[in-house]
Amino acid sequence: MVRAAVLPAVGAPLEITEIELPDPGPGQVRVRLAAAGVCHSDLSLSDGTMRVPVPAVLGHEGAGTVVSVGEGVTGLVPGAGVVLNWAPSCGSCHACSLGEVWLCAHALSGSADVYARTADGTDLHPGLNVAAFAEETVVPVSCTLPLPDGIPLTDAALLGCAVLTGYGAVHHSAQVRPGETVAVFGVGGVGLSALQAARIAGASTIVAVDVSPEKEELARAAGATEYVVASENTARQIRALTGKQGVDVAVECVGRAVTIRTAWESTRRGGRTTVVGIGGKDQQVTFNALELFHWGRTLSGCVYGNSDPARDLPILAEHVRAGRLDLGSLVTERIALEGIPAAFDNMLAGKGGRALIVF
Repeated sequence: MVRAAVLPAVGAPLEITEIELPDPGPGQVRVRLAAAGVCHSDLSLSDGTMRVPVPAVLGHEGAGTVVSVGEGVTGLVPGAGVVLNWAPSCGSCHACSLGEVWLCAHALSGSADVYARTADGTDLHPGLNVAAFAEETVVPVSCTLPLPDGIPLTDAALLGCAVLTGYGAVHHSAQVRPGETVAVFGVGGVGLSALQAARIAGASTIVAVDVSPEKEELARAAGATEYVVASENTARQIRALTGKQGVDVAVECVGRAVTIRTAWESTRRGGRTTVVGIGGKDQQVTFNALELFHWGRTLSGCVYGNSDPARDLPILAEHVRAGRLDLGSLVTERIALEGIPAAFDNMLAGKGGRALIVF
């Protein structure tokens, strides 16, 4: 029996309770969590913005230590450190055959499985495959990545989603080049990662945008050269900071129609707008045909930073070891399982960066 945060139904409060984990079966690994990040996607799953089979244990950004392995698992032994990979690629679908593993058609199929049970025998599903809001979890070996050398296990949890997404949005989706100007909308865990990635890419002007004035210090520490408190004048302010042109690249990490539209309007003619934030179906963004022609901008979605975790994790680790990427600075609160609801409330209120559950 291990303690976990269980979502009993969509929209219901999380319940901190004991669950029964089975021994790992063929091709599975049991992991003792060291830490798990509280991501906005977890909030989106809990409130129904994104669908998940319930009851479920949420949490998809985590790292821990292998406890035991099932039949057929090679290359992992008890005591090994791992980063959880919530979106493993199948390697055989159309997207995977194109090398676009972040769009794998079967990446989330494991979320429908029953992986554990409550004390009264109720079946539980692993939210986004890995169920990291628990002291321990059982996952397919494909959902684990070796912990890179020199990376503290607790900090490594952030590599599993926030950093891969934010870094990938800048380097893979937007493909920021040295000297370009960048605006990042939303200074949460992903936004802070995108700001650091823009600095690493050699961007000249880096504008951070958020509704909270209190996040300016966080944003500047991550690499922002300018800070704008979101308002109806945001696009005009950003153009004023960039010679009235707008930025070369805007990265939207909020997922709201008004923010996406503002990011688009803040992008120069011929620039690129990348949407990372996950919004609901009610968030409708409109464009007229003439402006699409006139501005010549590129608007693109971005899933998991368009990242290949197996390829990108060693690259991120090298940035960490070299001091270019600071994982600890993303974390503004370290909490226990009981602190997840308050972390959700802080997200809704636009407070803080990443909340990290430390076991």
